[in-house]
Amino acid sequence: MRNFLKAGAITALACLVTLAAGSYAEAAKRITLRLAHPMAPGNNVTLGYEKFKELVHEKSDGRVRIQIFGNTMLGSDRVTMEAAQRGTLEMASSSSPNMANFAKEWMVFDLPYITTPEHQEKLYKALDEGELGKRLDAMAASIGLKPIMYSEYGYRNFVTTKKPIASAADLQNLKVRTTDSPIEVAVAAALNMAPTPISWGETYTALQQGTVDGEGNTFSLLNDAKHTEVLKYAIDSAHNYSMHLLMMNKARFDSLPADVQHILVESGKEALAYQRAITNDLEKKAEEAFIAQGITITKLSDEERAKLVKLTRPVWDKYRDVIPADLIQLVQETQQ
Repeated sequence: MRNFLKAGAITALACLVTLAAGSYAEAAKRITLRLAHPMAPGNNVTLGYEKFKELVHEKSDGRVRIQIFGNTMLGSDRVTMEAAQRGTLEMASSSSPNMANFAKEWMVFDLPYITTPEHQEKLYKALDEGELGKRLDAMAASIGLKPIMYSEYGYRNFVTTKKPIASAADLQNLKVRTTDSPIEVAVAAALNMAPTPISWGETYTALQQGTVDGEGNTFSLLNDAKHTEVLKYAIDSAHNYSMHLLMMNKARFDSLPADVQHILVESGKEALAYQRAITNDLEKKAEEAFIAQGITITKLSDEERAKLVKLTRPVWDKYRDVIPADLIQLVQETQQ
């Protein structure tokens, strides 16, 4: 009897060891990927990455886990993209203007009025299926990055904390926050504004303290980031289109099993479709929130918008030797 009990105990112990080993093996198979971005909670970009996380978990049956660090938790988009490029972070998201820090070609999207909202679907198609997307993928690969999502950010509009703005002339002499993008700085200068590059995480305080009088950004992000607490006036200038680019360290992506690579790419496409679909509604809700907050939004006349286009056009000539002509042409083709 004693030998029987002893044998049973040994068998039970062996089962526990086997189960533990199995659990350890399963845990070892799991893949955790960290994703850092600077966007505020509830923003269209943020919601897109949350959908991406959900889809990856679902498609991998929990094998692949995405850890999201938003709202500049791990630093600005430039800082986190540098980390992704080095491989100390798996994924990071940067606005297209800030991507100019990594490759000058990204400045093509900063060119004022190179794209317009009415041709947005054509731009999406070129990014997703056309030569433009292939060109950008190759450009990213050359700097050690793998694009996962060309997230919709939106069109930037000028806003101010003090001075009413209703025309191009009203923008003169305003101290305006810009990103580090040379073109964004040049656009502000072309409008006789005083450009002041400031990181996104420091912009609210800069507005509050009067370091700058205004900025250019989407109504949606400004609302989500509570900049509406200090803003007073806005115009729908739509002078610059931006994306938020979710990039992964290319070496890390290439090291993953083929099925995991497929899951990441497929989830990115599906999350992107979702994210783009909700953007217009979020922007409209943000405009309503602006008005409810007492912010005056001036809708530009065709004549005033044409003045902005004309005043900023010389910026194109200034950067024609920096941005490849074929890349400019690929973007322009989406507007026809």
